[in-house]
Amino acid sequence: MAHKLHCVQLNDGHFIPILGFGTYAPTEVPKSKVEEATKIAIDAGFRHIDAAYVYGNEEEVGQAIQSKIADGTVKREDIFYTSKLWVTFFRPELVQTALETSLKKLQLDYVDLYIIHLPVALKPGKALWPQNEHGNCIFDTVDLLATWEALEKCKDAGLTKSIGVSNFNRRQLELILNKPGLKYKPVCNQVECHPYLNQRKLLDFCKSKDIVLVAYSALGSQREKRWVDQNSPVLLDDPVLCDLAKKHKRTPALIALRYQIQRGVVVLAKSFNEKRIKENMQVMSRLWVSGGLNIIPIRVLLCKHLNTTLDHVNFPNISYAHMSHVHSNSFLILLQHQKMNSWMEKGLGKCSILGSNLSLILSVTLVK
Repeated sequence: MAHKLHCVQLNDGHFIPILGFGTYAPTEVPKSKVEEATKIAIDAGFRHIDAAYVYGNEEEVGQAIQSKIADGTVKREDIFYTSKLWVTFFRPELVQTALETSLKKLQLDYVDLYIIHLPVALKPGKALWPQNEHGNCIFDTVDLLATWEALEKCKDAGLTKSIGVSNFNRRQLELILNKPGLKYKPVCNQVECHPYLNQRKLLDFCKSKDIVLVAYSALGSQREKRWVDQNSPVLLDDPVLCDLAKKHKRTPALIALRYQIQRGVVVLAKSFNEKRIKENMQVMSRLWVSGGLNIIPIRVLLCKHLNTTLDHVNFPNISYAHMSHVHSNSFLILLQHQKMNSWMEKGLGKCSILGSNLSLILSVTLVK
């Protein structure tokens, strides 16, 4: 594994590399490209690989890892692999089967981290997003605490070294932390987090509970047309980030990644471009630690947004917006105001709408 200087210790004693390679790919990206990019990432020095059952590419990612083990680039113990429990497998009797399915695709005996993908259950079955005749998602009534107990059993069985959650808010984290007879508390909470969505309050809470915050979409929100207004700001084109990158002779991506690392956040970088994958690894360069710290304020971003509450107990305060940089304390899905009808057509429940304003004050910690 990466040297411990480049890792964060989890509350169960294991170490997670502070920089990871994300394998989520839009549908237009061929699966073979994911395998190729994963190999490039491992060759470039990435040792933390983040994937999930729902991404539909664990076979390709697993093949890439096996290939790099076979050619001597890494050993299995060098790789920190994260997979995620999909929402149709939340019933306790399905949890271990779901993990074993991922392991078979990956050709691995264990994963290093297994996390609950979202804090809500959907009806078990072959469909990833089961829907009724009206096109609405079919929820399942499952106690998250029972699901968590099943994850604990997976850890005891040696199928995963650590267990955690993703897209959980403070209330949902507290639900597990306050569970009677809790055996293992979550080691991490993986959420969308970047300079347009800094998750400051959630980060402070996680730190207070010795839970590592892992940032996905660290280089900006996924810009899939069905979710995000294509006219909304692009993080890596932000003039302030670009000015900082020019001043410090870095790329905007490196500024965004370093910002997270110096906040104590484990950061996931996703790219399928070989040049950018290699550039992202430069965030670990010794050049970053050659001077003192300099706090550089970026700016205040104002954005109007609507909060929606879906018709499910574990869906409080879901946010969506015309602009793609919206803060939420809960599971976050981003889409513009105009696509409210499209959102509903996807079957994500009935909404009650509240208008509000949001201001984000952002700052970046950099080395001189």
